[in-house]
Amino acid sequence: MPRPLSEYQVRDWLRLRPILHRLKQARYDRVTRHYVELAARTGDLPALALALSNRRVMVTVAYQDPTAIDWQSRLVRRFVPAPIYMIADNSHDDAAARAIAAIAARDDRPYLRLPENPWAGPGASRSHGLALNWLWQNLIRPGAPEAFGFLDHDLFPTAADDPFAPLARQDFFGAVRPAGNRWFLWAGFCFFRFAAVRDLALDFGQDWFVGLDTGGANWWTLYRDADRTRLELQEFLAAAALPGVPLEECALHWCGVWLHEYGTERRVDLAALKRARIAEILKPLLEATARAAQRATGSTKSDAARSIPR
Repeated sequence: MPRPLSEYQVRDWLRLRPILHRLKQARYDRVTRHYVELAARTGDLPALALALSNRRVMVTVAYQDPTAIDWQSRLVRRFVPAPIYMIADNSHDDAAARAIAAIAARDDRPYLRLPENPWAGPGASRSHGLALNWLWQNLIRPGAPEAFGFLDHDLFPTAADDPFAPLARQDFFGAVRPAGNRWFLWAGFCFFRFAAVRDLALDFGQDWFVGLDTGGANWWTLYRDADRTRLELQEFLAAAALPGVPLEECALHWCGVWLHEYGTERRVDLAALKRARIAEILKPLLEATARAAQRATGSTKSDAARSIPR
């Protein structure tokens, strides 16, 4: 929602910002209400929701990047195997969606292709928030899991982790993004105890009128009344992605043991080099994961062979 009227300055009133902000917010709300009523383009939504009951689930929002989903799916299986891992595809490109669906089928991952998103292109951040609101209303709430979390598609675990563990002591957990005296959990790594939020009007969209990015609209319903000093939260650190290139020009993030590629660059010409650097970091982990999968497959085949009557 727009910030309280008391927070607007005289110069804001002279530019009619309080009125304009409320008109824009009304438009965003109409788009959200319409979007969450649309059907998924692919996937058996009732069956997927039913499978979540009293389980822990991580939902990753895929967007135009089969390679990222390939890496994430394989590394999650190795390092975070217990929760359900589901792929919700927000891609607007059909070829990318087919490739992502093929990865989901290969890895036996639940898959949904979300409705066509009206905020494609420059509205990528707003598109992501709209996707999360659709998932909250149509998958998470009906499914009633024990706990749920949302992941960015370019976030990769590099060691064993249980991001749900802090929920035994608090209602939500994740990486904090501050905005003045407000704050919110980054939408790419946020986890919630369902019983604590099931009756709240959660909104995973933005609230740019007070400087809050995707997930920040939950400030009003969830974070505002929480004592941040008493919460266990995930450290979120920026690091230079390439040798000799300043962090502000090309960065990646460490979210605990999770490596985030982080797509926003001051120099877009470095994006391919950074992807190559990410591949270099993940290569030994992916190779070890492949070897472990091969051993497990071989063991399963051997067990099956021994069970055949002679």
